Amino acid sequence: GILTRLQTSAPAVRTLSLSSSFSQNIPSCLWKLGRLNHVAIAVPDLEKAQALYRDVLGAQVSETVALPEHGVYTVFVELGNTKLELLHPLGEKSPIASFLQKNKTGGMHHICIEVDDIKVAMTELKKKKIRILSEEPKIGAHGKPVIFLHPKDCHGVLVELEQA
Repeated sequence: GILTRLQTSAPAVRTLSLSSSFSQNIPSCLWKLGRLNHVAIAVPDLEKAQALYRDVLGAQVSETVALPEHGVYTVFVELGNTKLELLHPLGEKSPIASFLQKNKTGGMHHICIEVDDIKVAMTELKKKKIRILSEEPKIGAHGKPVIFLHPKDCHGVLVELEQA
């Protein structure tokens, strides 16, 4: 019957098993990487972007919040398992303004991952020659300390770490 045909025509599924030699090569850290907190998207028109997620896609969209220390307006789109952060420039010196000059229609700006101890993470990352874009953590959009890692040290991705 059909079940027999599916069993014989279906490709074999391989499972990935971690060998003990692979897991032994992972260095132990004094801090722990947590869950994906959000993906940030730079947008040239914040109201239009809010309307897309709220009115067209039916997502829960936060109010706009100004973060002068970071030079951005921010809006969060709730997705259940994570969030999208919509970023729009606040002032001419905004890093989002320069991003949008190069990317006129906007695009992915950074990813944010939670860590259990941001200060210890900073110390260990510096020892591993990962550049951090500030000397000290700043308070981010969620009211928690954040740092950014240089995209050239993270395979072209700007990574934000946020204290969980």
